[in-house]
Amino acid sequence: MPTQHRRGFETQRETVAGRSLPVEGEIPEWLSGRYVQNGPGQFEVGETALRHWFDPLAMLRGFRIRDGEVAYTNRFVRSRDFEFAREYGRVRTPFPGTPAQRPVWRRLWQALTGEFPDNPIIGVARIGGELAAVTESPVALTIDPETLETTGRIDLTAGVDADLTLGHPHYDPRREALVNLGVSYGRKTTFTLFRRDGAGVETTIRLPFDDAPYVHSFALTDRYAVLPAMPFGLDLPSLLAGAVTGRTFLDAFERFDRDGEFVVVDRETGSVVARPRVDPFFVYHHANAFPDGDELVVDLVAYPDERAVTDLTLSNLRRASPSVPQGDLRRYRLPLDGSRATGETLREGHVEFPVVDYPRRLGEPYDHVYVAETADKSSLPTRLAKVSVPDGGAATWTEDGAFPGEPMFVRAPDATADDEGVVLSLVLDAEADRSFLLVLDAATFGELARAPLPHRLPYGFHGQFYADGDPVRSMA
Repeated sequence: MPTQHRRGFETQRETVAGRSLPVEGEIPEWLSGRYVQNGPGQFEVGETALRHWFDPLAMLRGFRIRDGEVAYTNRFVRSRDFEFAREYGRVRTPFPGTPAQRPVWRRLWQALTGEFPDNPIIGVARIGGELAAVTESPVALTIDPETLETTGRIDLTAGVDADLTLGHPHYDPRREALVNLGVSYGRKTTFTLFRRDGAGVETTIRLPFDDAPYVHSFALTDRYAVLPAMPFGLDLPSLLAGAVTGRTFLDAFERFDRDGEFVVVDRETGSVVARPRVDPFFVYHHANAFPDGDELVVDLVAYPDERAVTDLTLSNLRRASPSVPQGDLRRYRLPLDGSRATGETLREGHVEFPVVDYPRRLGEPYDHVYVAETADKSSLPTRLAKVSVPDGGAATWTEDGAFPGEPMFVRAPDATADDEGVVLSLVLDAEADRSFLLVLDAATFGELARAPLPHRLPYGFHGQFYADGDPVRSMA
């Protein structure tokens, strides 16, 4: 049915703790650990319907997998935004598409002092040994990995000259450090590349821009970091005026009159190696990057323009025939002599949520990337694909009425092949009005098992699998 995808944009208030799930099929005995995913949970605040897909209050979904069994827990993240919404029925800080419901003087104070939302809806990460829910914010909220209860706050800008940090930090296994970008808004927008480890924080470089490009994620190799400075981002005066007028991030998002560019930074020297120009595109997520002779190869999901942001309003996504931006899996070659970058399409979209064997293949050539694809008139993915690179051929999994989430590759112990392991995905079964955890054989892409949940969950965003005894994250 053409409107089944709407179920992915409906609030779920029911929470459960440690519930054992029935398992249909057989989960490999070696698969032992925790899979935790983040995403929307509540789409309304009081009587106000939230407007954009990035606005809803965050809900964690957790799966404890051991000995072929699965225990399930879900819980709202108790952010200050969440507590204010529950107590007053109003929006505390300006969300991407929904203005703060505060007095004008308070909204202006928020704009001038940089009081950002703390509703961590994007994903999860281990920071300083603690599990935390993260988003594009100055703070992360720490989480008990067993109960998913919110336990505290981490200042992500501590030691970094930045207003906020990105929600997609990288884990560098060689240096045992998190690598991320901080963002500062002022007369110039500045991105700060830094790394955080047990010894503290080290800034690599600060990169100023005359405009305010929006960067959601970046690429990393052992030697280089690659920032995609595309001509799509914020009109900062309009955003500041929105404190009075009620205009939001979404209203202030625009296209700049310039070319796109990649900024290639040497991670050891902190110098800019190259700034190759490129035809404009918009990007949320990178698959991988690696050196190839005198070039860097960067694989990502590319959209034509800013509609990748502005079309993600909930009113549009809930339509029977939504206007959904098409993202293609693209490969760009970045000459380190600074000449123009070139690109080719590896697989036509709609494609999203690219995941590789991370961090083992981070910054190295690789054979497969796992993605979610939209195959028909839907605002949610309708199949999973294991895409061979660079030829773009794919094995797929699909089921009528099912909307699979981000594919999570988990490598088998002592694996020798790139695809030796499983792929996990949290799937919305709209016909049954419930969700289930799907386990696929990563090599054959055949179904091994599924574990039905007691209810339907809204469609989620990003997660991590942390294996017992080796709790290294499984994606950027």
